[in-house]
Amino acid sequence: MIDDLDARLIGLLDAEPRIGVLECSRRLGVARGTVQARLDRLQERGVIRGFGPEVDPAKLGYQVTAFVTLEIRQAGGHDPVAARLAAIPEVIEVHTITGGGDMLCRIVGRGNQDLQRVIDLIVDVEGVQRTSTVIALATPVPQRTLPLVRAAARP
Repeated sequence: MIDDLDARLIGLLDAEPRIGVLECSRRLGVARGTVQARLDRLQERGVIRGFGPEVDPAKLGYQVTAFVTLEIRQAGGHDPVAARLAAIPEVIEVHTITGGGDMLCRIVGRGNQDLQRVIDLIVDVEGVQRTSTVIALATPVPQRTLPLVRAAARP
C-alpha cells in the first residue's frame, strides 16, 4: 500500500512531471533522500510505471477513437492475437475481457475512413472471428489514476 507522503509525491509528479527530486523534497517538506527512496520503492513495486510524456492521439491527427470488441478462436488463445494486434500502430490498448466478447481494443483513426482501414486490419488478424465497434463521441472523464492514489493512501 501507499501512505499520505507517497500520495502527495505522486500527486506532485502528476501535476508537474518535469519537477526534480530536490524541488519535490522542498515542496513536500522532507529530505531529498526520502523523496528518492520513495520514488525508487514506488518504481520497484510497479506503482509508478514511468515518467514519459502523455501523448494525445488527436494532436497527432488521430481524431476518432473507437472501442472494438473481438471474439476470437479459442484454440489459439489470447496471446497470439494480442501479439498480432500490437503490430498495428493504431491499436493503443488491448484487454482480455469477460462477457459478450473475448478482447476489447481501444483504437484510433485519422477519420472514419481511416478507422475503417484499422478495423479491416483487425478483422484480418489470424484468430479473430468477429468484431463489434463503437465510436467514442466524447471523453467526459479521461483516463485518470490520481483519485485512486488518494483513495489508496487513506487509512
